[in-house]
Order: sequence, then structure tokens, then C-alpha cells
Amino acid sequence: MVEEIRAVDLDTAGFIDEKVREIRQAAGDALAINALSGGVDSSTVTMLGHKALGKRLHTVFIENGLMREGEAGRVVALFDALGVPVKVVDAKEEFFEALKGVSDPEAKREAITQAFYKKVFGRIVRESGAKHLLQGTILTDIDETVAGIKRQHNVFAQLGIDPEKTFGYSIIEPLISLRKDGVRKVGKALGLPAELFERIPFPGPALAARVIGAVTPERIETVRRATIIVEKLLQDSGAFQYMAILHEDRVTGMRNGQRDFGWQIEVRCWDSVDARKATPTRLPFEMLEKIAGRILEQVPGVVSVTYNIASKPPSTIEAV
Repeated sequence: MVEEIRAVDLDTAGFIDEKVREIRQAAGDALAINALSGGVDSSTVTMLGHKALGKRLHTVFIENGLMREGEAGRVVALFDALGVPVKVVDAKEEFFEALKGVSDPEAKREAITQAFYKKVFGRIVRESGAKHLLQGTILTDIDETVAGIKRQHNVFAQLGIDPEKTFGYSIIEPLISLRKDGVRKVGKALGLPAELFERIPFPGPALAARVIGAVTPERIETVRRATIIVEKLLQDSGAFQYMAILHEDRVTGMRNGQRDFGWQIEVRCWDSVDARKATPTRLPFEMLEKIAGRILEQVPGVVSVTYNIASKPPSTIEAV
């Protein structure tokens, strides 16, 4: 059982000092490696790891073909400015191959887990000689996995999986006692810019979790374009998280004033503190009209846009 450190009780300086010592002790003299996605959890653990290990931590960005538009270049530039070198590893083909024919949401998460930890990272670890993987698992990841809400791709011990036996390396998880609000405080204390420590949550399976049904490069590109619009228009909303989701079935709608048959995008926007519970944001109708208009105009093949007003939990949609 992991004991939670609540954000309100968190002494960031003391926490950072303690975790730096723990990381150094766990890694010993060996090389460690970590995957940086640009989210607040992975960004925070990257800074923490580099504070602890310096050049003995190798940071990589896995280009899986499932990320936001231009994410690799943006993240590399931000961390270069912080003095942290990041290597980009192109693994798009391996991830789309792993997802081929997979439509069930939990099966997708498992396919991505295996592709990420066994194939891609297993290869990187073997080539680098690293003995440890540093990752930003947080307490909410564990709670959601154990409760059966959704399988988080980065949770192992609680499911009886030994990463060292399964994948060939041990995993160090210094943020595991924190929730998202606590991680933001630590990230800020470590010197991350607000652009990173205030960033909205993004799922580990990336845009594959925002496509209901089969994942293909074409369907990912559709939801990626819709994501650009949703995130741009809602960035000043004050909401905890907002997203675009591509539905599986095609529907009848209007496009350019004509009846058309095409895809449907669902927009979600939530208010929350720690990602465990969330309520739909009461967006002005004018904003919803603007979002829908932009998506219908700029995303090929989309003829319908909806806004979801469900809270979480519970949730039955894979894109949470």
C-alpha cells in the first residue's frame, strides 16, 4: 500500500532531497534511462532524475506516431533550454503494428504497454546498457488500475508483474506517493516552466486513447487535427482537462451547407483537482459553437461535433 502525500502537506524541498537520495541509492553506479513525453509527470521525473544522476540518466522521447502535432520538437527544445539533452527515437511503425486490428480499449492499452516496455524500451535498454527505468507513475495511476477503472500502461507491481523478469530492467518511481496537484508543485520547485508544470493531463497511450475503435495513422491524424483546435480554443478556460475524441461509427451531418456522411468528434472538458473526480465544465454555448465550427471547417471527413456532459467516475468511454 502506497501512503499518499497530499499536496497541501507537501514540503517540496524536503521531498526533492529525499527522492534524489532514493534515486541515487536505487541506481547505484549503473546507468538509468527515462522516457519523456512532455506531460507534467514525465517532465517532473526527468528533472528529478537529472538532479540525482546527471549524465548517468539518459532521456529519450519515443516518437510513437500517437502524440500531439509537433510534440517531439517542442519538448526537445524546452528541455534543451533547461540543460537536459533528449534523444528522439522513431518507433511509429512498431506502435501502429502493435495496434493493428485492436479496437477494445483495454486491449489497446496492453498492446501499447508491450510495444513500449518490451519491444521499444527493451531494445533501447539493451543498446544503452541501462539497468533502470525512471518513470513518473503517480498514485492516481495505481488507484485507477487496481479499481478496474482503466489499466494504466505504467502500473506493474500492483498487478503482480515483475518488470525486471518481464522486461529485463528495474523501474524507479519517485512520484508514486503524489497525485497530479502534488506533482505540479514539485515540478515548479524543480524549475520547470509553467508551460510544462501547468500542462493539462494527457493519456499514456496518447491519441490512441482518444480514438474509439481501430487505431490507424489516418484516424490518429483526424483526432490530432481536432485536438489542435480544442486545445487552442480552451487553453484559457481554466479547466483541468479538455480533449477531442473520434467516434467509431460514421453519422449523417452537414458540411459546407450540404448533407454529408462522415465522422463524429466528441469534445470533453472537465473541472478537477487531482484527476480522480471530475465534473463537466459549463462552457458558454458560443464557445461550443466556435469549437464545432472550426472542427467542421478544418478537419476533413468530420460532419458532427458533440459535447459530453458526463462526470467521472464512473466512465465507460475509453478516451478518458
